[in-house]
Amino acid sequence: AYLNLDRVIEIIRTEDEPKQALMAENWATEGGTARLSDVQAEAILNMRLRALRRLEEMAIREERERLLAEQGALRDLVASEEAQWKKVADEIRAIAAEFGAPKGLAGLTDAADLAEKKRATTPWPTGARRTGFAAPPDLAEDAAETLVEREPITVVCSEQGWIRALTGHRDASQPVKFKDGDGPRFHLSAMTTDRLLIFASDGRVFTLACDRLPGGRGMGEPVRLLAEMAQDAEIVTIVLHQPGTRLVVASTAGDGFLLPADDAVAQTRGGRQVLNLRDEARLAVAVPVGDADHLAVVGQNRKMLIFALSELNEMTRGKGVRLQKYKDGGLSDLKPFRREDGLSWPMGSKTRTLRPEEMAEWVGPRASAGRMAPRGFPQSNRFA
Repeated sequence: AYLNLDRVIEIIRTEDEPKQALMAENWATEGGTARLSDVQAEAILNMRLRALRRLEEMAIREERERLLAEQGALRDLVASEEAQWKKVADEIRAIAAEFGAPKGLAGLTDAADLAEKKRATTPWPTGARRTGFAAPPDLAEDAAETLVEREPITVVCSEQGWIRALTGHRDASQPVKFKDGDGPRFHLSAMTTDRLLIFASDGRVFTLACDRLPGGRGMGEPVRLLAEMAQDAEIVTIVLHQPGTRLVVASTAGDGFLLPADDAVAQTRGGRQVLNLRDEARLAVAVPVGDADHLAVVGQNRKMLIFALSELNEMTRGKGVRLQKYKDGGLSDLKPFRREDGLSWPMGSKTRTLRPEEMAEWVGPRASAGRMAPRGFPQSNRFA
């Protein structure tokens, strides 16, 4: 290309298919003629114009000679075990000269080099490490708790997804202002060092640090500005991250699994996909398990099923297993509970509790259809 630079530029400027033209040309070389391969023609077309200068020919030739010499030296090194060990010894000597001879390897340093080092104004390096690895003694395991002042806050999120943090722990009955047409939906007592897990209907979970939430002086900010939530996704629930705990996540299709809370934490604004969904299914519920040993599920058909929590798989992501079988509709709600404490739900101003001895009718293996919910079960088909 350098020997025929004018012709190369002419082809690039005039030909509709310069690559094919470059490959078809019979190029004059120092030793006769030659053709360009596909890779060579592509390389020429990808070069900048300023690189197509005859003056660079000598630089390329010099680089080629240098690389050929280096190639020969490397081949000699690979072919000789004695040369390899000599290379290793030379590198150790170089390291010892700069950083000090490691213990037990000082003999590899030439006597002349050692004497020259001793005559130097700076002391001879010992080769021993001069610094250590250690965290500051007052550094806590959780950096957030160390760098953020721990203060009580109340996290409020509206029906339209506007979130804010109010100072102190406030009762849900205390009045809070919202935009016109908006109202309260989520109300959590937290600390500034806590993190929120926001579960969306598309199966993703987003993590927000409580100390970075907008303050309570205004109306807050939309969650979609703080996390990259899809436009067609809705907030299903918001829970506080409790390290070492688990949650039950389930879809409207009735599939779910146990999710370790630590694996739900997302490090980016894009969140993490935890529940795989098919067809029209959406994430329906995400509830902390606590010390529960049983799970109650209720379908849109108002049939309720109770089974042991041990029948669920623990996963970090997936579709899960079938919780309840439906002929029509899908999952409406679920609730983990301790069997010995009974299963409770609100009934007007009171609370209805299904005692262990009363549960037999609804207890069954996972993926069963269940039986009609007990009398007095909420019309909303939800446990809370």
